[in-house]
Amino acid sequence: MAVKYKLYQDVREQSEQYGLWYGRAAYQKDDVTTTNDLAEDIESETTLTKVDVKACIEAFIRHINRGLRAGNKVKLDGLGTFKCGLRTAPAKSAKEFTAAANVKGIRVIFQPAVTVDAATRKRSYDILDGVKVREMADYHVDKTEPKPEP
Repeated sequence: MAVKYKLYQDVREQSEQYGLWYGRAAYQKDDVTTTNDLAEDIESETTLTKVDVKACIEAFIRHINRGLRAGNKVKLDGLGTFKCGLRTAPAKSAKEFTAAANVKGIRVIFQPAVTVDAATRKRSYDILDGVKVREMADYHVDKTEPKPEP
């Protein structure tokens, strides 16, 4: 298996990348691994039952939420770190900034665990070890050149 991609072309006429082609990760409707799938896979490799695994996953999620609610980062060795990020509106001064008036939203940020090769200084994400890439089958892309700029 591999991460599938579709090709797309930059057609923004004012862009310096106008006409260039890029790959974008693509997923079909059934390209989902569910909690149930994970529980079955883990059950087959351990002495835990599927029900036990699902209960652990649910507790795991609750405890990540608990850590985030406490204002902590939640670091999972070999996976990465979850933390909260804020979307805020500006205030004219530090004194005028309040959470009620200026914090517009909270989001979760996930930073995957990274390994840095000492010789090349190349970074790789631990969780992507062994992941391959291939073009998605059965989609249409018009590979003709874009219209020239006027």
